[in-house]
Amino acid sequence: MKERTWETISSEQHFANAHLEVVTERVRTPSRSEPRTWTIVHRKAAVIIAPMTREGKILLIRQERIPIREAIWEMPSGQIDNHNADQQEIKNVALRELREEAGYELAKDGDLIPIGHYFSSPGFTNERGYFFLARRVQRCKEPAHRDETESILDCREFTVEQIRRMIAQNEIRDANTLGICATLAARGLLPGGGF
Repeated sequence: MKERTWETISSEQHFANAHLEVVTERVRTPSRSEPRTWTIVHRKAAVIIAPMTREGKILLIRQERIPIREAIWEMPSGQIDNHNADQQEIKNVALRELREEAGYELAKDGDLIPIGHYFSSPGFTNERGYFFLARRVQRCKEPAHRDETESILDCREFTVEQIRRMIAQNEIRDANTLGICATLAARGLLPGGGF
């Protein structure tokens, strides 16, 4: 029996800009012979970085987010402009975002460790986030040059226990930060046993 694959029958673009594209596609899936119609938001992939100091504290940034009309605590993150980026380019984007958003960089004995990826909301978008643990970070010697479009209000070091409490009290509620925290905990990469 021939194995079936995903087949795009048609695709109609409704909107596109530098960050996303909205399309309606008719797709035949491996389990269905009749095509299904779905509206999809195509987004650039992103990096999400968990910066950890030598003392085992984790940096969070507090950023204003216009769509939700709030300033929230979250891990540094950013989009990958090149759709065909290889692993090294993705790592370079992670290091750049760490510098730009948090004002930190890897120490000489630091490591940037890829720890997987996730899909932010697979029911409507193909956006994928690549998780990294930046272990042994230090403040940059030169001040960070932040993107003018970002509204980062603060950057602080938190203990794992403080972050656990912030998650439990619903102070941390963005998918990037919750996803990377779950991955760090599941992999045993947090000091003191994790969240």
